[in-house]
Amino acid sequence: MDMRIRNGRVLLPDGDVRQTDILVADGAIREIGGSRNGSLSGEKTLDVGGRLVLPGIVDLHGDGFERHIMPRAGVSFSRALGLLDTDRTMTANGITTAFHGLTCSWEPGLRSREAARAFLADFQAVRARLGCDTRLHLRFETYNLPALDEVEAWILDGTVDMLAFNDHIDAMFDNLDRYSKMSGYLDRTGLNREAFINLITEIKERAAAVPEGIRRLAGAAAGRNIPMASHDDPDPDTRSWYDGLGCAISEFPLDEDTARSARDLGGAVILGAPNALRGKSHIDRLMARDAIRMNLCDALTSDYFYPSLLQAAFALAGDKVCPFPDAWRLVSEGPARAAKLSDRGVIEPGRRADLVIVDDSDPALPFAAMTLRQGTPVFSANGLGM
Repeated sequence: MDMRIRNGRVLLPDGDVRQTDILVADGAIREIGGSRNGSLSGEKTLDVGGRLVLPGIVDLHGDGFERHIMPRAGVSFSRALGLLDTDRTMTANGITTAFHGLTCSWEPGLRSREAARAFLADFQAVRARLGCDTRLHLRFETYNLPALDEVEAWILDGTVDMLAFNDHIDAMFDNLDRYSKMSGYLDRTGLNREAFINLITEIKERAAAVPEGIRRLAGAAAGRNIPMASHDDPDPDTRSWYDGLGCAISEFPLDEDTARSARDLGGAVILGAPNALRGKSHIDRLMARDAIRMNLCDALTSDYFYPSLLQAAFALAGDKVCPFPDAWRLVSEGPARAAKLSDRGVIEPGRRADLVIVDDSDPALPFAAMTLRQGTPVFSANGLGM
């Protein structure tokens, strides 16, 4: 859709917010400012009434879709329906590019290999109907060694857009006597407590073979230039080992030293937007706001709550953690760069016209008035339209 977006406060790459026009043509930003009298054949006009015009949000890790598929323990709905509903939630919150965090685990149930296969089939069936540019972030549980052949094939055939290495074995063992955590494992897997403990004890015996499995998948991903992340890095040595495999992203490092190690190695640090919005980690780990103040965070991600990305950027600025342009980079340009997506994340000529128009008249609760993917509206609220 070719259009001129008028009367907006536009966030520019230098951090300036300027009242100006944006000319969109063939899905990309053609011009910023320029003559108001110039026009394209068939051009439409969108007057945004003084609202903010921002680069669309890039979400590198969102697994909130799991709750759209299984909203209650043991109660599941069509994956296709869940994906469509998730898409509506994301676009309504300014997300224009999303990497669904699909876990492929040794567990039965929601995160099993069988569930992953079913997800991929339904994802491909509905993908063309999604408003958000939706991609696959495969979260591979490193003890899931029987799945290596299948996962490697997904990497090589282009199914996987981002690969993360997850290792939750030790954390699960530590939580076996915590009711809240254990009940979550049992709800997700459908096992009783005794069966789950027997299974995880058996899986733990694979430990010696895990590093070679990681090397194999990392080599396949590196060969296709797929961005890779290590999840919940516990210490600098672990981060360094993964970096040596070409895995440049540290996703949710547990502490400051590990985050600093990731930055010293030239990698990117991803932290949770819910953590940044709430001002604390829900599991007492590295505080996102502390990391941002120390310049140890490159990107925020929705993790388990899609609205947190847009809201966190405004909250960080409102609470003077960082200036607003820097906060918005954490949800747009930063994640785009980490995922090697050089065509989006900032508003400048030649980039994709992935934009979110935000009504910030209530600073405590800003909201997306319109979300555009390649210049086409995929969400509109409160009558904003052309």
